Amino acid sequence: MTITTLLTRMLGVRHPILLAAMDLVADAGLTRVVSEAGGFGILGGGYGDAAWLGRELPKLVEAREASPFRFGVGFITWGLARQPELLDLTLAAKPDAVWLSFGDPEPFADKIKAAGARLICQVQSVEMARDAVAKGADIIVAQGSEAGGHGASRGTFALVPAVVDAVADRAIVVAAGGVADGRGLAAALMLGAQGVVLGTRLYASLEAAGHAAAKERIVAASGDDTVRGLIFDISRQNVWPAPFTGRCLVNAHVERWSGREVALMQNIRTEAPRYQAAREAGDFDIAAVIAGEGAGLVREVLPAATIVTEIVETAEALLANGQGGSFSLGAV
Repeated sequence: MTITTLLTRMLGVRHPILLAAMDLVADAGLTRVVSEAGGFGILGGGYGDAAWLGRELPKLVEAREASPFRFGVGFITWGLARQPELLDLTLAAKPDAVWLSFGDPEPFADKIKAAGARLICQVQSVEMARDAVAKGADIIVAQGSEAGGHGASRGTFALVPAVVDAVADRAIVVAAGGVADGRGLAAALMLGAQGVVLGTRLYASLEAAGHAAAKERIVAASGDDTVRGLIFDISRQNVWPAPFTGRCLVNAHVERWSGREVALMQNIRTEAPRYQAAREAGDFDIAAVIAGEGAGLVREVLPAATIVTEIVETAEALLANGQGGSFSLGAV
């Protein structure tokens, strides 16, 4: 059996699963494996690092020439706005989609679509979804606050159907935030989404570029062991504007400064170098492990292909017992 949706048809993939464009964690290796497993891998360009992109994009191009697969590239939009030449570098690799999050996609939309790529925009509210669609988004990622990394305040379960109601006649809606197993995929489809984004679950995969110790912390964590706030942004001297805050795993650093953010800012000359040194050393008592509430559903570090397959098979079994929504089950 297989799940077919508008998303799988648009992107030309077997499974309605997108790899979250996790900054640096979603490198060429993880992107390729997710795509080859039937999902849609998205390279995590983050704020934009020309050297990193110049290293990772050719790996995907070379691999695709040997055995075709489809992939995308993701950016934090206001980071790309500071280095617009990185979009030209990206489009030269002929990605099938470009994912933009947090910022105005309008300056880039026409160029992306003229290159034959789909435009994916991640949003955190219905208003943002309407705006992104008006500016040319083909796919809307409705991100609930359960997600790891930066986001806002709306929960996935209520946000997704609201976004579907608002824009599904003009764009495909995908759910993000708290999805880590087949139950999440099945639920998202029943809410009207055409697929899901996996971040935390694929961070805890063998191929993810994250530190092994960070992956083990995800496995050990419950959903109650995450926190959304500004502490990690203050510590790395990169505070985002409202309404965006970052969700990470709780550690000794956040426990020390929770409720004392002003004091942290007052001590930033000492704390910022300390935090940077911890990041470089893989000391996650201080450095952040960016993960969402879905960490509580992660039991072990597995190959990414296994994760994709198990999620799809579980969702297929659940949906086969009571079909509904705008999708279909059929023989492969």
